[in-house]
Amino acid sequence: MQTTAIILAAGLGKRMKSAAPKAAQIIAGRPMLRHLLAATEAAFDRSVVVLGPGMDDLAALAAPHDTVIQAERRGTAHAALQAAPKFGDGQVAILYADNPLVSAATMAALTARLAAGDASLVLLATTPPAPPYLPGRVITHGPYITRVVDAADATPDELKITLCNAGCMIANAADMSRWLAAVTDENAQREFYLTDIIAIAAAKGAKIACVEAPYAECMGINTRAELAAAEAAVQSRLRAAALDSGVAMPAPDTVFFAADTLLATDVTIGPYVVFGPGVTIASGVEIKAFSHLEHCTVHAGAVIGPYARLRPGADIGASAHVGNFCEIKAATIGPGAKVNHLTYIGDAEIGAATNIGAGTITCNYDGKRKHRTKIGANAFIGSNTALVAPVTVGDNALVAAGSTITEDVAPGTLAIARARQIAKPRKSRETTPTASFPRKRDSS
Repeated sequence: MQTTAIILAAGLGKRMKSAAPKAAQIIAGRPMLRHLLAATEAAFDRSVVVLGPGMDDLAALAAPHDTVIQAERRGTAHAALQAAPKFGDGQVAILYADNPLVSAATMAALTARLAAGDASLVLLATTPPAPPYLPGRVITHGPYITRVVDAADATPDELKITLCNAGCMIANAADMSRWLAAVTDENAQREFYLTDIIAIAAAKGAKIACVEAPYAECMGINTRAELAAAEAAVQSRLRAAALDSGVAMPAPDTVFFAADTLLATDVTIGPYVVFGPGVTIASGVEIKAFSHLEHCTVHAGAVIGPYARLRPGADIGASAHVGNFCEIKAATIGPGAKVNHLTYIGDAEIGAATNIGAGTITCNYDGKRKHRTKIGANAFIGSNTALVAPVTVGDNALVAAGSTITEDVAPGTLAIARARQIAKPRKSRETTPTASFPRKRDSS
């Protein structure tokens, strides 16, 4: 039987005060929806995303998974019911896109608890580290839940309970469909609430259990402040994982990772380094302070920074150096090559052991199209050189400092492309008399 995850993502996120829907907000370089989908892809056979009308960008983020549309936003139970035709015949979990940090391990624990067979409905629960606690207090008797009470309706003793309902739940498809169909909108907001199925199931004599997860996985995100808190929680987890894997960071709290950053052992990361999405770092690499990397690959033993920027498509060869205030974009830097100072290399191929002097730029854009620069192995590009693409510099070639290279340079040759220095006698000028002023007397 197929297990299915239903993700409710139709919310607009008005409290975010953003033109983007809530599920598209970014945590660690990844939209919230993609965080949750990464976990459901590992824990369930199929994922289905419930969207609101006109959410084409969010549908693109959900691809290749199935989507259904909640034409009218009439509450969470109503949203889940729109996906009922896709429940299948196995377990069905209902999750919220604004609870994006639930791990695959926790989802697997939910499916295992339901498969144990002694409960018909399993809830995700958590204990927040401090007040304010989540609204729904979980009342248990032995291994089962007797009810979930809202804080507004709880007694003083019930308010002391710290175990809270985190919202996610799982049941067999037939039970979930039946309970969802029984939810009514008899409330002040005239909406169909998913949490009502807890009482409906209990009234039918169903046994209800829970799986507890760390609060860091169960954080609901509805505001910019909560988004920042979730970012901090994810960064803390990513830093701990990096340190555990053999990465050296003298100031880990200043380093920011993307969710998909791949780091080998014996990587050293200095203070205030930022990783965007799509970065792969091989063993022995040193990334010095204040560098920024995204969608790039750095091979073993390379040194990056300080103050370096690697943009999408940068591929830095083994033992290569990219130094301070250098920017690399859509370029391959060969093994052992050096780009050490104040340089822009874009749309280029730099050969092994080539040295790029300070102030060099590849002029890759003509106003309409990008063009490539190719520099061979063991070449030397003098300081303050402009390479006007498309252009090729051969192996072992030398380009003199201050040159503007517009034509190919043959291997093993010296290219000089700069104005000739001319010295002329300077005409004598009469010096302007300097006015003299009486020295101020010392008043003392």
